[in-house]
Amino acid sequence: MAAFPVPGSRRRIRRAHVMAAGCAVALCTGVAAPVAADDGTTTAKPTIVLVHGAFADASSWNGVVERLQRRGYTVIAPANPLRGLYSDSAYIASVLDSIKGPIVLAGHSYGGALISTAAAGNPQVKSLVYVSALMPDVGESGMTLGAKFPSELGTATKSVPYRAGGVSGTDLYLKPDRIHPVFAADLPESTTRVMAVTQRPAATTAFSETAKVAAWKDIPSWFLVAKQDKTINPDQERFEAKRAGSHMVEIDSSHVAMISHPDAVTDLVLQAATAADSARPALAATGTTHDARAETALTGIAAASLTAGAGAVLLGRRLRRSRP
Repeated sequence: MAAFPVPGSRRRIRRAHVMAAGCAVALCTGVAAPVAADDGTTTAKPTIVLVHGAFADASSWNGVVERLQRRGYTVIAPANPLRGLYSDSAYIASVLDSIKGPIVLAGHSYGGALISTAAAGNPQVKSLVYVSALMPDVGESGMTLGAKFPSELGTATKSVPYRAGGVSGTDLYLKPDRIHPVFAADLPESTTRVMAVTQRPAATTAFSETAKVAAWKDIPSWFLVAKQDKTINPDQERFEAKRAGSHMVEIDSSHVAMISHPDAVTDLVLQAATAADSARPALAATGTTHDARAETALTGIAAASLTAGAGAVLLGRRLRRSRP
């Protein structure tokens, strides 16, 4: 006597068949899903913070900002007070504290000294980028580094006393007729004449105060050497980069490379942004560990997919046998 399936059983079997096949598809598509980090966070583009140097303002980064924004990065270019290494770096550190997620921190000229201090102890800062910059070690200042590697900057500045809020000190300005040859020789003279009028002076304490920390000892760094720099000696820049073990590039540029060569500077910042943690020497073995985990996960997913597929085949056979 032929065995007839109980009413509704065929629908249940078909439903189970579809569910099993669906599980197999879901497991297979899971291979392409992003893998979360060990702490449960997902990978995101870092925020890029650009710190300007002396005699300038944040607009000196405009060309780089535009290029990074076109790449989809969030960019912040804070106003550097230019009052002294200690107070300025504390201000930049407070800006960093307001940012959620990973950070790439770049500094031009005196801004390099600031990022070396401001990033210390901040685990969110993944990379440091120095553009024709100061990069002092503990106990060094801009002045002590400049004494070891003389440049033409001393011939291009003038001192002007200032008073503000009961505090007095000395500001340094660039002499208008020296900005083009010493500071920005690869920019049109019409541009440097405007720079002379709009420059922001730096207090002498910006260059005389000595560094108490050096974040580049713990955070991977990238360094752009401007081979035609007459404000900071290119030999000083090479010395700093080699001492820090930085990823170094050299270009034919004046001191203001981010203005005259924004593409090259942007490329270097992007290198730092995409490298992030992978550049840390202490994490050199991380890739192998993650690869092994990924391989294990893929093997487990493949096995599970095969099991689910086999289950679907068996259900199909039962379905065919149960037909009248």
